[in-house]
Amino acid sequence: MSGNRKSGGAGYGQRRGDRLRTRVRTAKGRKLSSTRWLERQLNDPYVAAAKKDGYRSRAAYKIIELDDRFSFFTRGGCVIDLGCAPGGWAQIAADRVGQGVDKGMVVGVDIQDMEPVAGVEFLKLDFLDDSAPEKVLSLAGRRADAVVSDMAAPVTGHRQTDHLRTMALAEAAAWFAFDALKPGGSFCAKVFQGGTSHELLKELKARFGRVQHMKPKSSRQESVELYVVAQSFKG
Repeated sequence: MSGNRKSGGAGYGQRRGDRLRTRVRTAKGRKLSSTRWLERQLNDPYVAAAKKDGYRSRAAYKIIELDDRFSFFTRGGCVIDLGCAPGGWAQIAADRVGQGVDKGMVVGVDIQDMEPVAGVEFLKLDFLDDSAPEKVLSLAGRRADAVVSDMAAPVTGHRQTDHLRTMALAEAAAWFAFDALKPGGSFCAKVFQGGTSHELLKELKARFGRVQHMKPKSSRQESVELYVVAQSFKG
């Protein structure tokens, strides 16, 4: 039967190599940017894997790669996850530090709500508040072995502006970590390609034994994100 196919569905297939790629037609009322985002989600193998593995987001694979390389999660350790919603990083942290007899602890902090994650104590607050470190450490009952942050500012489309806004969050996360970490602890945060700003890098090198950058394989190829990892906190 011939005729025009209506637009707006999650679409049709286009073969790319041996894989059938899902294309999304632009529906009435849907922005082109939204259509591209939906198409990218439908064709992202890490999105599919996250659903299969029961992770809250594809970002779980980033922290898996980072911890596999740098080993900042230790059994029985305490982790503070800044900007934790929807919970992908917190899930991995909770699994790796352990619960119960292992006495691991994960405290997730976000200004947004988050559905409960097993083994994670959640605080809905702005970590930029002066009272945040005291509240977080009070809940944890001890200083942290690792402070991690996957936060990024909402994208404006202007690369320099987006870089500066995300770097401001990374810097704020670092200063939070300086208050929250115990000696020997680790800090991991998202920055953008081009690396950590000179001022923050200088501060991290002064306060930690080693500082490195890494882009996980699970980061989207077109993404400019990068992660800074600082270890052996001097206190």
